[in-house]
Parts: sequence; structure tokens; C-alpha cells
Amino acid sequence: MATIQLTKEIFLEKVFNYEKNPQKWEYLGDKPCIIDFYADWCGPCKMVAPVLEELATEYEEDIYIYKVDTEVEQELSAVFGIRSIPSILFCPMEDSPQLAAGALPKATFKQAIQDVLLKNNN
Repeated sequence: MATIQLTKEIFLEKVFNYEKNPQKWEYLGDKPCIIDFYADWCGPCKMVAPVLEELATEYEEDIYIYKVDTEVEQELSAVFGIRSIPSILFCPMEDSPQLAAGALPKATFKQAIQDVLLKNNN
């Protein structure tokens, strides 16, 4: 499975419907996810992209990896206060999402997947 491009419509349906429930985070997915807020012109974003593709294959049974083009989906970026890219949102099933900024190395992603996203599955 590859990374999944998110539009606002898919985001509202599969991740978080902030229009219906703006006050309280409520994750709608059936497994945890990572959301990569990126832009095509961003050098560090291009460095992260192949790492996320590898992780999407490696963890396809356990998590989703979504991508949000901040140039196209400006409202989604604004909802999360994205100020720099890449910004990575880790969304566990039961907890609040955690935001990390910058191009993270694969080892850091794997650690976050284990510690933040899959902690309830161990």
C-alpha cells in the first residue's frame, strides 16, 4: 500500500470532522495514521517522501500514511496551524494527535510509530 493523498472531503470522512466537532479531537479512522503536510517545491518534503512510502509498505497492516498538499488544501493546513513544512501529524487511535516539524529520519518515524501510534497494540 502506498501513501494516500488527502483532500478535505476524505479528511473529514476518515480522519477528523472539524466542521461537525470543532471543539474536541475525535479520530475517525480504523487504525492509527501519520499525516504529512508537504508542498511539491519543498526540498525537505522531497527527502521525507520516499521514507514515508517505505513505511507505508512496511506498516500497511497497522497504520495509514496520508499526505496533504498544503498548496492545494490550505484550509486543512490552517486548521492544524501548519507554519512550516514538512509537518508530520501522528494520530493514535485513542489519544490526541502529536505534531512534529521538519524532515525526520526513518528511525525517528519508526520510533514514533511504535511509541505513539502502536502503543495500544503491544
